[in-house]
Amino acid sequence: MARKRVYQVARELSLSSEALLGILRTMGIKVKSHMSAIEDETVDALKDKLKQEKEAVKKEAARKKEMVEAARAKPKPVKKPPVPRRRAAVRRRVPDEKSVKDTVRKTLAEMGGARKPRRRRRKPREEGEKVDLERHLIRVTEFISVGELANAMKVSSAKVVACCMRLGLMATVNQRLDADAIEAVADEFGFEVEFEKEYGAQLLEEEEVEALPRHPVVTIMGHVDHGKTSLLDFIRTSNIVGGESGSITQHIGAYEVESAAGKITFLDTPGHEAFTAMRARGAQATDIVVLVVAANESVMPQTVEAIDHAKAAGVPIIVAINKIDLPDANVDRVKQELGAHGLTPEDWGGSTITVPVSAKTGEGVDRLLEMIVLQAEMLELKAPREGRGSGVVVESRVEQGRGVVVTVLVQRGRIAVGDAFSAGVWSGKVRALFDDRGRAVEEGLPGTPLEVLGCRGVPQAGDSFMVTRDEKEAKDIAVKRQILQREREYRAAKHVSLEDLYARITAGEVKELRVIAKGDVDGSVEVLSDVVEKLKTEEVGINIIHKAVGPINETDVLLAAASDAVIIGFHVGALPKAREMAKRENVDFRIYDVIHEIAKDIQAAMQGLLAPKIEERVIGTVEVRQVFMVRRTPLIAGCFVTGGSITRNALVRVLRGDEVVFDGRIASLRRVKDDVKEVLQGYECGLVLEGFADFKEGDLVEAYLLEEVERA
Repeated sequence: MARKRVYQVARELSLSSEALLGILRTMGIKVKSHMSAIEDETVDALKDKLKQEKEAVKKEAARKKEMVEAARAKPKPVKKPPVPRRRAAVRRRVPDEKSVKDTVRKTLAEMGGARKPRRRRRKPREEGEKVDLERHLIRVTEFISVGELANAMKVSSAKVVACCMRLGLMATVNQRLDADAIEAVADEFGFEVEFEKEYGAQLLEEEEVEALPRHPVVTIMGHVDHGKTSLLDFIRTSNIVGGESGSITQHIGAYEVESAAGKITFLDTPGHEAFTAMRARGAQATDIVVLVVAANESVMPQTVEAIDHAKAAGVPIIVAINKIDLPDANVDRVKQELGAHGLTPEDWGGSTITVPVSAKTGEGVDRLLEMIVLQAEMLELKAPREGRGSGVVVESRVEQGRGVVVTVLVQRGRIAVGDAFSAGVWSGKVRALFDDRGRAVEEGLPGTPLEVLGCRGVPQAGDSFMVTRDEKEAKDIAVKRQILQREREYRAAKHVSLEDLYARITAGEVKELRVIAKGDVDGSVEVLSDVVEKLKTEEVGINIIHKAVGPINETDVLLAAASDAVIIGFHVGALPKAREMAKRENVDFRIYDVIHEIAKDIQAAMQGLLAPKIEERVIGTVEVRQVFMVRRTPLIAGCFVTGGSITRNALVRVLRGDEVVFDGRIASLRRVKDDVKEVLQGYECGLVLEGFADFKEGDLVEAYLLEEVERA
């Protein structure tokens, strides 16, 4: 059941948080502060109590009014001159509990409308003058300082600091507040708060420019070597593949094409990682996803990942079944496998558009473009063509002789040579503009990809790009965003984890637990999915947003960070880079060897009974440089410690590429001819493992310890 915090209920009832806390305590309800959560039943009981109090005070006011009118109707007695009396010492009366309750009742009744309106002299309104209906609304960004909040509300900083102290927040003028604290403080002063997504975004909202239809932006995704770039190459009638290493796309490219159906902008990416990385930073640059599947190879693991990423973003999917010119092509088999992943073709009674194409002969390409334009018409895409130009950064790099080159997809307005701009946490001035074919242009309109020269730093993919009035404004926005970014990193957002799942369920923050399932074989993944899905309850649903075979990689962590999900691995490990990224992004991942332990942990987490956590701590990495065979002894690995250290009592995991080939214990650890307990970074050692003798040069050995950690 949903729960509300005290300050939210106070806002609904037009009360201050302090008054509401006093009333709740008189009702016998234990609350600590304005951030305490209360049940819906308590809110209903509170409303009933306030209603009764208001009615009682209104009746009392009506009774007193009748008494006053009756007294006025009687003839007034002649007043005698007052007898001078000696002035007595003034004694301060200590209020009792009854008088306090009466005062509270009267205050509530006045707020309910029983109080007579106070007459004030008002300045006569000019004819045609507009009334400011949003005089109590302030627009701010998260993590603003106390002084900035005071300026926004037009009150003194001292009053805001005093209010913070009353609410239990020991704050100074320069201290930054989070979203909940800003709302609570503003509520005490009678202000509503509207948070801006990004500092400087309000400059675009201030402009009122007519929105006109624009052409769609399409991202091509799919498994490697299924013909994504070849298909785009045929559409553009130019050789993109020829400039790529090994005919595989190595960078993000944005290309605009003119077809018989209309203009279309294509984003050709090296995979769905960049697509999700942009979405994780709040950039939704794509209108439609074209999923390329080879007719002779059908649906592959990377294809399934692309489907999951597109679904998580809520973007329409059009499937292009490529390589239909090959003799072993089987379009029906591809459609059947797509249906198993939730993409049922239209000709089979579903809603997914599927178009058989051949990037080699061009068959079906015109129909694919026609379907893209038709889907775009259904989306009714519009953007203003005048005013401040803005867009999203698709990629950025440093080139010798050109400096920082930023590829920008224009989303509204105009971007022209000479414009000052801000791009993420950087600023600059447009020195030159180039289109997707490298030709110099003077300006760009919505839906157009451009290469922009003149940025002072290298922004990230997904950062916002916005034209400003002058360079000073651009620098101010960039500096402010850098401050906010440092504050966000300091207060890094914590994603949902099994440890805090129960607390977030009871607070009403979590209604659905999203899970990414990884296993060693296909059967294990299916069993894992079935077990996890059966654990859903009335309060919390469970949604498996992605499932695949193989170790936990960076793509899984990116998807979990963007979707606020938990990663569960069964009989698989996690790649070193994925571990680093998970730690950086605060993503919770669990690895299990017994299936019933997964169900036990999730059920315990949902009930708040999770046992102490066993945490894996990597202490060192070792590279196998040479392999030795000694008579009557197991195979010995000659190793070099590349990071941390390796100890005799540590557990080890042997990685060969992305695959974990062994996970177990150390049988012998030697330095030259001596048995040792530990070998530090930068030294060589000899290694023998229990039950494993299949070393190969280039293998990585990861040493780790299992530690019991108390749950928060």
